[in-house]
Amino acid sequence: MPYFIERDKIVKKAQEILFYIILIILVIIIRAYIITPVRVDGSSMSPTLNNNQILLLKKFDKKVKRFEIVVIEHDYSRIIKRVIGLPGEHIKYVDNTLYINNQIVLENFSKTTSDFDLSSLGYDVIPEGYYFVMGDNRNISLDSRTIGLIKEDEILGTTSFSIYPFNRFGFIE
Repeated sequence: MPYFIERDKIVKKAQEILFYIILIILVIIIRAYIITPVRVDGSSMSPTLNNNQILLLKKFDKKVKRFEIVVIEHDYSRIIKRVIGLPGEHIKYVDNTLYINNQIVLENFSKTTSDFDLSSLGYDVIPEGYYFVMGDNRNISLDSRTIGLIKEDEILGTTSFSIYPFNRFGFIE
């Protein structure tokens, strides 16, 4: 009889260990391929995002749309910016107004933006596989105006949900 009791304990312990191993593997897969937290570093996205705010990065979301917030791996650092220009478009700012292909496009993310024309980066239009990104706090943002266009494969994913601080918990625009 004691042999069976000992064997049952071993089987239960093995099942418990297996459960935790599967749970750890599942967490690793989710963080590697689906969703992971990212921390805002700096105030270039203020007032939309604040320094040290924690967001959820959707790694599976690689289809980027205009005005989405993206996380970028650029020159071995992560930056968080807003997509302004898509492939095939000409971007310029004149008197704080965004023009895409010479048409006014309204945006609610920044009040002041220095005049800028994509041709200053040496392009007539944004090439396929590249994006033009900017921070919402345009006066201090290190973005496509200075670092150039962002390659599609530098975009780690999109983010639209804040988890910390708790008073900013929820969806972001």
